[in-house]
Amino acid sequence: MISYQWIVEQIDCFPEVEGFTNVVSCIHWRVNGTDGTYVATRYGAQNIPFADDENFTPYEQLTPEVVIGWAQSAMGDAGMDAVIESIEGQIAVQVSPPMVTPPLPWASPAG
Repeated sequence: MISYQWIVEQIDCFPEVEGFTNVVSCIHWRVNGTDGTYVATRYGAQNIPFADDENFTPYEQLTPEVVIGWAQSAMGDAGMDAVIESIEGQIAVQVSPPMVTPPLPWASPAG
């Protein structure tokens, strides 16, 4: 079973929107996944629509949980599934590396 950790790497803000300051515009995130032996990472950025006046949260009151929730909500189920599938795929390749075809040991190098 893979466990996942969401991390906020950076938040881009508009300095001022409709009288509000430091309005979140884009969340840069990273997700680490591990099965206990192997580790995989996916990095991305998610644009966030401006909340209406009633739902605005001042920048100083943001927490990682709130910001991650915004990013996940904006990504939707399809975006979240893509992140999970990417991490699962990376770990699967580490568990069972794909077959390779090296040059024959007696063949002279090209050139």
